[in-house]
Amino acid sequence: MAETGKSDGLRLGFLTSLSLGERGFVGGLLVTNHMGRPLEFQCTAPVRPNRTQEILYGPTLGPFLLGDVIGRTLIEKATVKPTLVLVEVPQLLELRAQTSIPIACLESTDLKAEDAVRFPADALRLRLGMQSLVFASDFEDDLEAIRGKANLVPKEADLSEPFGRVRDALQETVAANAA
Repeated sequence: MAETGKSDGLRLGFLTSLSLGERGFVGGLLVTNHMGRPLEFQCTAPVRPNRTQEILYGPTLGPFLLGDVIGRTLIEKATVKPTLVLVEVPQLLELRAQTSIPIACLESTDLKAEDAVRFPADALRLRLGMQSLVFASDFEDDLEAIRGKANLVPKEADLSEPFGRVRDALQETVAANAA
């Protein structure tokens, strides 16, 4: 695709997952240009933890599966490398330690107060489109690198919308593979 060779562009990755109940989780990564046009889509086969993993990982099982297993795999498989990977789950910011690509979490403003994740007041934040992004605290250079390209994203861009596209594509893929 024409976008892959542009070093000055901004390619956004939208990384999310779906729970399949007893069948585990599937994950998807949609890489778009700065205007939201798809450049590449990758998804995983269902990943199901075994009982030993459930016991040993305990409450850290979700972040392990979504970050270390699903997220890292999807980023490595992508042939069109994103400039920035966006996630919806704050625990996935830990994925940044395993990749050279900046990771940022959308700071949700539409959740009820008791469901909203509270980021520290001094968290590394950047406004991109209509959303506030929070970057991994140990990677301040990521914030500055993306700040330099933020003007490429239209101010009216809804960066939460592509996550819905990823979930819909995952559901379609799961349904097609079940048939």
